[in-house]
Amino acid sequence: MSYLDNVKIVLVETSHTGNMGSAARAMKTMGLTNLCLVNPVIKPDSQSISLAAGASDIIKNAQIFSSLEHAIADCTLVIGTSARSRSLQWPYLTPKECGDKIIQEASNQHAQVALVFGRERVGLTNEELQKCHYHVGIPANPDYSSLNLAMSVQVLCYEIRISMLNLESKLLEESKDTNITEAKFPINADIERFYQHLEQTLLRTGFINNNHPGQIMGRLRRLFTRARIEQQELNILRGILTSIDKSL
Repeated sequence: MSYLDNVKIVLVETSHTGNMGSAARAMKTMGLTNLCLVNPVIKPDSQSISLAAGASDIIKNAQIFSSLEHAIADCTLVIGTSARSRSLQWPYLTPKECGDKIIQEASNQHAQVALVFGRERVGLTNEELQKCHYHVGIPANPDYSSLNLAMSVQVLCYEIRISMLNLESKLLEESKDTNITEAKFPINADIERFYQHLEQTLLRTGFINNNHPGQIMGRLRRLFTRARIEQQELNILRGILTSIDKSL
C-alpha cells in the first residue's frame, strides 16, 4: 500500500468537466488516485473522460459529495488552497511544506488526508477555509498569477510525490543502517574454531608449512579481525573449508 492511497484530492463545485479530467490526469501522473467532487456544477461527462487522457479510471471512480463537510468527514488532516488572506489569519504552507505535511500524515496507515481545491473563479469561501487545518498557496508571478485548476493540482501533487519519494529514500537508508546495527557477530569460540579449521585445511593443501604456520596464520587473523566478519559470513567460510576438505 502506498502512502498516496491515504490522500484524496477534493474539488469543490467545479464548473467545467474538462477541468475534472485534466485534474485527474495531473493526479495520475504523480501516483494519486482518490478524487472527490463536492457538489459539481456538472457531473463528469465525455469531455472529462477525454481530457483525462488515460486517467479515465480516476474520473469513473470519483466520489461525489453534497458538501465539503461530508467529503472530509473521515480526514485527520485537511489542507485548503488559497491565496494568503489578510482578513483570515491561518497557518500557511508553501507547496513543499504542504507536500511534506501531507506525506507525514499519510504515512500513518489509519490517516486520511484531503487537499481541497476551490471553484475556478472564486476559490474556497472563508467558511470552507476555516474547515481546513492549513492553507497552501503557489507563489506564482505576482504580475500574472493565473493558474488554472489542473495546473494547481499538478504543482501540489508533484510536491506530494517528491515528499513521498524523499521519505521512502530516508526509510530505506534507515533500514540499511538498522540491518548493519543488528548484524549478528560470532562469539570468540566460533572464531577460534574457524581459525583451527582454516589452519588444518591450509596444512592439508600444502599452502602453509607444517613447521612454520604462524606467520601466514597471523596475517590471516589480522585480515579477518579487520573485516570483523558476521556470523553468516563465518558460516560461508566454514562451508568453503568443508568443501575443500571433501575434495582432498
